[in-house]
Parts: sequence; structure tokens; C-alpha cells
Amino acid sequence: MDSIFQYNKPVTGKQFLGRKAELGAFANLLGRGENIVIYEPAKTGRRSLVQQGLFNMKSAGQRFVPVQLTLLDVRTLSGFALRLASGALRALGNGPADFARLVGEYLAGTHFAFDGARYDACGEFLSVSQLDDEDLRAAFLLPYRVGRKTGERRIVVIDEFQNILLTEDGEHACQLLEGIFKTLPEELAGGASYVFLGSQVNAMHGIFGVKRYFWHQAERIRISPIDAKEILEYVVRGFLSTGKVIDRDLLLGVCRLFRGNIWYINHFSAICDSLTRGYIMEPTLNDALNCMLAIHEARFVATMNDLTTFQVSLLRAILEGHKRFSSAEVIKQYGLNSSANVRRLKDALCKKEIVTFDDDDNPELLDPLFEYWVRKYYFNLNFE
Repeated sequence: MDSIFQYNKPVTGKQFLGRKAELGAFANLLGRGENIVIYEPAKTGRRSLVQQGLFNMKSAGQRFVPVQLTLLDVRTLSGFALRLASGALRALGNGPADFARLVGEYLAGTHFAFDGARYDACGEFLSVSQLDDEDLRAAFLLPYRVGRKTGERRIVVIDEFQNILLTEDGEHACQLLEGIFKTLPEELAGGASYVFLGSQVNAMHGIFGVKRYFWHQAERIRISPIDAKEILEYVVRGFLSTGKVIDRDLLLGVCRLFRGNIWYINHFSAICDSLTRGYIMEPTLNDALNCMLAIHEARFVATMNDLTTFQVSLLRAILEGHKRFSSAEVIKQYGLNSSANVRRLKDALCKKEIVTFDDDDNPELLDPLFEYWVRKYYFNLNFE
């Protein structure tokens, strides 16, 4: 039985809140055959947006087949190519004979081959003896070819795309895929679209914003915070369904603490729901917050233990409201050594996905609960 406040999986339907503009952009872009990129901090709704967007498109009568894969555990280009190619073909077959035929039909002339032993062992039906550029191009083009031949467009959703840079030559793979987008044959146009997802904001920005791969070829959809009033109504309604009441002002404080992160708010609300049978008072909220901190504290401690003393000092300067980190005053106050060192420290905190900087170089911690914990329990600072 699903909880009233779901936080263990992507949500759709009544559990999906707000983001009408994002859903509209998602449907419009894919409806025009364009590609999409979405990168936001973990647990801010990327996958829920995609699932709800695809559901809405299906409900509107659009014909397509989703091909969903993740690069979370992929560290080689052959692993990426195998996962993409098998995903594109899987919906067309049922059993080893079908898959052997499909591989011969769609991947002839490449190093991809049907692997009966692998199919018997784990259900995967492709292997590749070696991988060259033509094999990668064949994998990238495969969704277009399948979509055009079957008459049902393929929408390829690649989660944790930033991990392409952890492979042996991820930038080269990006260049090859970029070339596919630029030179797509007319007979394959409209056969597929790619949706790139990533939870590491700075790594994804490095690919799409700094190095500008897929520039004007993949449109970014930014996920806006959900309106606090909508969150309040949703949570109050959820508690009322189980006979519980919560003060709206207290709940507004929860929204501010978590910066509108609906995953954290759902988790927090589920804990509150389990702690009381009636009116939800402030002590219950404090108990729920302590439960959440206990769950995540080991992760937060590991994050801080992974920082150098200089990096910890810069993080403290950020939390204390400084922005001109290269000023002589801030460098002296926090022992940051030099402006050149400050640049290295900023880059390090970004690479660790702790902080991001906007176009005006204003810093923001990516995880609101980590920000609360590190401010209150690590640095013993006031939390505003």
C-alpha cells in the first residue's frame, strides 16, 4: 500500500504537484521532435516530471515508445552503447529468436552481436567484441531507425547522464552524439528524441553550459520551486485524510527549511504521520526533523570529512553570508591564503556537488537539509 506522502519513487497523478509550465514545455519540445536536458539537485523531481510528462503525452493520444536507461553504474562506453542499443530493440522482441533476428536486421556490419549465453544468464541479449566510432554512431542512430521503421517514435531518457564523463572517453562520445544531431539524415528525422537527465548540477552544467555540447540541440527545462500554498494544501489535505491536523504556520516553516523540496517534505510528513494520531504539534515536528537528521547524518559527516581545511573554511564563509571571497578581508578572516586558492576551492566545492554558483557568482548549497545540519551542528551557526 502506498503512503499518503510518497518519497520512495517518482510520482504521478495526484501526488505530482505544480510544474505546469515545465510539463507544457516538455510536451511541446518533444512534440516538435526536439531534445531536452534537465539537471537539478537529487530528489527535486526530474524523474517525476518526465514520468508525468510522458503520461500526459500518452493521454493526449501521442504515439511513442519510451526507452529509459541510467548511466548510474556505467563506467565504459561499451556499457553505455550496449544499454542504449538493447533498450532501443527490447520492445520489438520476445525471446532469443526474436532478439537474434533484430540484432541481425538493425546492427549488421557492427561489432554488436546477439549473445545467447548472456541472455540465458541475465536476460541481456547484446555483447560487443570491440567498440569503435561506427559502433557508437550505430547505437546513437538506432532509436531513430527503429522509430521510423515501426511508426512509433522512440523517446530515449538517459538518467545520470553526467556519468558519461566517467567513461574512458566521454567527451568524444558527446562529440559523436552531437554530430548525429547535426547531420541526422532526413529519412530518420522525427524517429526519436533524447532526454538527458542529471542529478549532479555542476557536472551537467559543465557538459551543457560550459563546454556547450549539444548547444541549440537540446533545450534545457529548469524545474522551478513549487508554490508554497500548493504544498500547504497538499500536506494539509493528506493529514486530514487520516484524521490529523497540522498548523499552517508551522508547516510554512517546514517549507522554508526544506526550500520547497517536495521529496524532503513528503519524507518529513510521512514521519510526522507515523508519530501521532491527532493534532500535529511543534514537538512532533521537532521529533520528525531529528529522525530525518539521524537518517542522513552519516552521509553529511562523510561529506565534511572529505573536505580539506581550506574547503571547510570557504564553506563557512559561504554560510556566513560572504560573496566577495577573493577580497583581502575574507581571505584573511578565513585563512584562505590567496585569490588563486579561492578559485581552486570554489571549483572543488562545485566538483563535490556541495555548492553551485549562479551567473552572478552567488553561492547556494544544493541540499537544504545538509545546509541546515552543517550550519547548526557542524559550525554551530544560527539558522535563519
